[in-house]
Amino acid sequence: MTLIRSIPGARAWVVTAGRSCAVLRLDDRDRLLSAHWGRALGVEQAAALVGVPVAVPVAAAVAGPVGSAFGGPGGHGSSGALGSSGGHGSSVGHGSSGGIGGPAEAPGFGAVGHGGAWPFEEDVDGPLELAAGAAFQFGHAQLAVRFADGTRDLELRFVQASIADSDDSGDSAELVLSFADRHYPLAVESRHRVRRGSPVIERRLVLRHTGASGEEPISVLRADSASWTLPPLPDYRLSQVRGRWSAETRLHRSSPPFGETLLTSRRGITGHHANPWVMVDDGTAGPAHGQVFGCALAWSGSWQITVERTSADRTVVAAGFGHDGLAWSLAPGEVLTTPVSAGIWTDGGFDAASQAWHAYVLDHVLPHAAELRPVVYNSWEATGFDVSLEGQLALARQAAALGVELFVMDDGWFGSRTSDRAGLGDWWPNPDRFPDGLAPLAKGVRELGMDFGLWVEPEMVNADSDLYREHPDWVLHQPFRQRSEHRNQLVLNLARPDVAAWVHEQLDRLVAENDIGFLKWDMNRPFTEVGWPQAGADGGDLVWRRYVENLYAVLDNLRAAHPALRIEACSGGGGRLDPGMLARVDQVWTSDNTDALDRLAIQEGFAQVYPARVMSAWVTDSPNPHTGRRIPLEFRFHVAMAGVLGIGGNLAEWSEAESATAREMVAAYKRIRPVVQHGVRYAHGDAAGDLSGVEYVAADRSEAVVFIYRRERRFAQIERPVVLRGVDAAGRYRDVRSGIVHHGAVLLSRGLPMALGGGDPVSTMVHLVREG
Repeated sequence: MTLIRSIPGARAWVVTAGRSCAVLRLDDRDRLLSAHWGRALGVEQAAALVGVPVAVPVAAAVAGPVGSAFGGPGGHGSSGALGSSGGHGSSVGHGSSGGIGGPAEAPGFGAVGHGGAWPFEEDVDGPLELAAGAAFQFGHAQLAVRFADGTRDLELRFVQASIADSDDSGDSAELVLSFADRHYPLAVESRHRVRRGSPVIERRLVLRHTGASGEEPISVLRADSASWTLPPLPDYRLSQVRGRWSAETRLHRSSPPFGETLLTSRRGITGHHANPWVMVDDGTAGPAHGQVFGCALAWSGSWQITVERTSADRTVVAAGFGHDGLAWSLAPGEVLTTPVSAGIWTDGGFDAASQAWHAYVLDHVLPHAAELRPVVYNSWEATGFDVSLEGQLALARQAAALGVELFVMDDGWFGSRTSDRAGLGDWWPNPDRFPDGLAPLAKGVRELGMDFGLWVEPEMVNADSDLYREHPDWVLHQPFRQRSEHRNQLVLNLARPDVAAWVHEQLDRLVAENDIGFLKWDMNRPFTEVGWPQAGADGGDLVWRRYVENLYAVLDNLRAAHPALRIEACSGGGGRLDPGMLARVDQVWTSDNTDALDRLAIQEGFAQVYPARVMSAWVTDSPNPHTGRRIPLEFRFHVAMAGVLGIGGNLAEWSEAESATAREMVAAYKRIRPVVQHGVRYAHGDAAGDLSGVEYVAADRSEAVVFIYRRERRFAQIERPVVLRGVDAAGRYRDVRSGIVHHGAVLLSRGLPMALGGGDPVSTMVHLVREG
């Protein structure tokens, strides 16, 4: 099946993504609108939506520019185009007889007298898919600029459309709709990419200054990657995550008010308080039923999502990088390409939406997605800054005895880093703690059968460091403003090419000299006093974009130089979680909060878009160091085993009974790991409720893993069976632990019996394997 098709006789296109599609069209003023986003349609069906009956053979996708029926460099409106034969643009009015803005005025008062049009409103049919700041556009401007003479309104004319395969396999395609301003030297491309079998549409804008050298630059005030127009729904419900440090990704659903709802990060990182995705339904969708529309942004810096509910009760979602108040200068010949905004539609409810996102991340975003992530031990909560060779080796021996596969030494190993007040930026082993460097520790860890990893925070510097004393100008700062320290540290200005090159050099050396297999890459503070005095008055605004671009380049180059290196993204917990970062790392530290009860809600919100394969989860000590709550060890393991299992407790203080339980749990996790990390996920119950769970099912339905968590039992209530969702109805499944065989049809209709016993909180894990 052709992924992208033009509609004969219309300036319209069908973009097919799995079982869904988007139908785009241009009106007679070259405005791009959505005719449909939802269930997949054929060309004839889509043509009916845009008012053109199809009586000719379906046009297949073609590479290169589309013919004159879709407009050429000289504009559109010539013979064969949908516009009037004289072209358009000579009049900017609307509503007059023969004009371009709508039907001729009819006698009478009000909408009826004007042929159904609203005389005080613009005549556009619904929100725009390319919402440029222009006349009569009073809503959110996806694209806003300021030309050198002060002009802000854009008048974009359609230039051409091209459809091309994105790779040699023919399994992906991209639609490029090209526009140009009628007077000023600005070209705009709206790009739409799809892959065969995937329900995700990737969109972005490309802006190009087409003027000659020496012409004035154009200020880009806003450049969202996409505007996603929803069809009319009976009502609208917005799903998002909210939070803060140690309370990230908590799911929140609400009805968006009329007007604009703004979700944003102005912190230079993705953020703990919000995450750059939303889902919208009509208020009736559930885990397994209902239409769900969603979009996510692949950007790891400041961002903005605007959910606009119009006065006509339509909803459009715009997603883009940067935040309000920034302006980026575009010089002649320069190109600005926005990050990807990805969108999905499903009619299978929230679980189907999450499963679509998980498949997208695993199939098209994450590097080395087919790998199984190892069981990790991290030394931080055991040692803090009290790091030594002997202490780390002792922990490594204890971790190896539990079955751990990757040992990571956390903070405190470098420079003068004996507290958080000094040493950041000095990336060499502390000579008092490691007089012979890291080689003895790395060798000892590998002799125990584990890989060796390190914690780093390469974007930060302490004022008390050799690096800062040598290069005080390398940090983000503004003239005549204080340099505020947070966690006793400042942010290196990675927007500077020399700083980015230095960071890459330090990490490249560190990894090469010590054969490091894993980096836990941390980033523990937001941006403040954002400036770049050496880059002139516009330098401060440029930092917000160039910093992230250079960060991506450092990560990409480091991985290219060290193909075996694996990286975990961390930013004070889950502060840097998004598809842009996931394209460059292997897993993400979900939250600094390791309290297993709190983690249930954090992990449920995380899983709305991001798969278990990237969700790092540790078992730590009880009472929990963050909450002081005492939680049974088995419960802590069951919660962490729903993601990428890690251990972060002080093993020197664990009893033999606790160590024996840990060994059993680690062994059990290794048996179920392929299903958890690569299986299909189904949610059971409310993660904040008394009883909840999660079900993972292998892609071929040969295995299933079910975790059930009870916070507390009320009124001596006996747990009901858990009705499974993903197993094969015709299969027979054996419980690995009990040996009991269950019929798939019974599991799907009557459920899996639960016997959790007494005491709260309590949990269980059931591993089912299909027989025959």
